[in-house]
Amino acid sequence: MKKINVMVVEDQSMPRQLFEIFISSTDKYNLTASIDDASKAISYVRTNSVDLILMDVITKNGASGLDAAAEIKSAYPNIKIIIVTSMPECSYLSRAREIGIDSFWYKEVSRDPILAVMDKTMDGEHIYPDCTPALTLGLASSREFTDRETEVLREMTAGLTNDEIAAKLFMSVNTVKKHIQSMIDKTGFKNRTELAVEVMKTGLVIPQKPKTDD
Repeated sequence: MKKINVMVVEDQSMPRQLFEIFISSTDKYNLTASIDDASKAISYVRTNSVDLILMDVITKNGASGLDAAAEIKSAYPNIKIIIVTSMPECSYLSRAREIGIDSFWYKEVSRDPILAVMDKTMDGEHIYPDCTPALTLGLASSREFTDRETEVLREMTAGLTNDEIAAKLFMSVNTVKKHIQSMIDKTGFKNRTELAVEVMKTGLVIPQKPKTDD
């Protein structure tokens, strides 16, 4: 039986080595490439046979695995892609679905081992968690935040002022202040700075880098 060619895109050495070991331990899969930079993935699939990609979200030099996956899916829709991440950023799940990513796997908390997810994905299933992992922030669970509060939180951790957040999210400055105060009250943190610092430590939201023209 012909083996399934797998490419691993992961910038952390320990997870990458574990993926390599798992893949090499089976008769079903063949490790065809293991790279640390998602921006190089599209070039590789243009000239090599790849059936399945394990793609991290944030890779070397900040290259986005989701952006690379979108480009690959557009050009090679038959290549299966599994997003693998330890980052609980809540927008990743919805973005992956929009792109058409086949499956999504959280490294630390997923019930199914990665090989089982690979098997199911290659059989045509789409394996997705029901929601992002719950995180503890002070006195609150991250799931206590509303969607709008989370949007404000993402812009706040990017360093935007209340006025800038209001303009970007099309809301009043007073509404921005209310959302921030609500999150401070829920978590028990002293102020917005402490809230932002603790949120950035957890990876609940990842500030989006502005796109620049080449």
